[in-house]
Amino acid sequence: MADHFEVIVVGAGPAGNSAALTLAKAGLDVLQLERAEYPGAKTGQGSLLWAPALEQLVPDFRTQAPLERYIVERYVWTLDEAAHSGTRDWTSRSSATSDRYTVLRAPFDAWFSSALKGAGVRVSFATTVTEVIREDDGRVIGVRTAGGREFYADAVILAEGVESLVARQSGLREDVHPQSVALTVKELRRLPRHLLEDRFKVQGDDGVVFELAGTFAAGVAGQGFIYTNRESLSVGVGCMVDDIVKSELTPSELLTCFKRHPSIRPLLADSDVVDFSAVLSPEGGYRVRPKLFGEGWLVCGDAMQPGSPVLREGATLALTSGRLAAETVVELARHGRPMSARHLSLYRDKLERSAILRSLRKAGSGGGSVDEEATFGRSDPRRLGRASRALSSDAADGKGRQRRLLRQFARGGSREQEFEGAA
Repeated sequence: MADHFEVIVVGAGPAGNSAALTLAKAGLDVLQLERAEYPGAKTGQGSLLWAPALEQLVPDFRTQAPLERYIVERYVWTLDEAAHSGTRDWTSRSSATSDRYTVLRAPFDAWFSSALKGAGVRVSFATTVTEVIREDDGRVIGVRTAGGREFYADAVILAEGVESLVARQSGLREDVHPQSVALTVKELRRLPRHLLEDRFKVQGDDGVVFELAGTFAAGVAGQGFIYTNRESLSVGVGCMVDDIVKSELTPSELLTCFKRHPSIRPLLADSDVVDFSAVLSPEGGYRVRPKLFGEGWLVCGDAMQPGSPVLREGATLALTSGRLAAETVVELARHGRPMSARHLSLYRDKLERSAILRSLRKAGSGGGSVDEEATFGRSDPRRLGRASRALSSDAADGKGRQRRLLRQFARGGSREQEFEGAA
């Protein structure tokens, strides 16, 4: 069969990269397809990286990856209208319990992609997968792209993010609900290194993170963060989609309220905005998860909806789930077993035994029960991605439009033209 691979991985974020690298290192023939034009094109913002999750994939990553700062201090604050209260944790570089770094996703993703190619993964960017290819019995045997090209494989791993476009269009998973999705608004702010290190009392490659919770605007409670990079700050605030819709705020207005807080404003003084984005992330918690595997396919990363407002370990969840999905396929391939749902259920068992899923269970159920009548873009799975891209635009001259987008986004329905025009 032409264009046949042992495994196809859809997506080149942390989960997809983790899966593809694990497969290639095990000697499998892997094709990775990504709709973005180049690595990191969809995100230039900062992120936290828990070292053990990456170390299992790239043992010497500390000397190879473009890391920003090693986290030696962590502040956890609760904000009221005028002040804050909280705790401060300090750790040394020798601590194994808090081995975290800040990274900027664009250079980090580019480095990760180069590691994949070095391991033998065939990577194709600017390639949009539109649907899976199935046999008459429903078994997934490949994917079809927007250009009409078909690729076949023994197994397909979908690591396409919270949007889950391919899985939803192919009927492999359910709709996404607003009660289990958060909107996070982020800025990357340039701050000269000497000012940053003097303000946060760090030197060398040491860094600080702030994790904040409170009511940042009338009726809107959420969580915020500030991460120190080498010469910049990653700043953001997030809340559940349905909460911000009810508030009538735009994403940029929510972030502005956060930055104006008396405890936050001094930390951002003398910094300049160089990037802005609004992203959607899963926050449903342990219990709110779609189907994770089926006949010939698995999902990993944000497509699992594994996030929790309590845990800020999205990258860790992605790296871990991608690796475990790949290890499941590798184990079955080595034993000559078919990629059936019964055999791929090993993936679920691996996830349940993983440390990150144990942490998620301990953190609680997050969003709780989901209203079965609520819909989130039921008429067209592409709404989720278009809405996210539309909300990433600067709201300075489009406040009314962004409010309408947010209301429509959470409500569902069939009026897609606003998203088409705004994306």
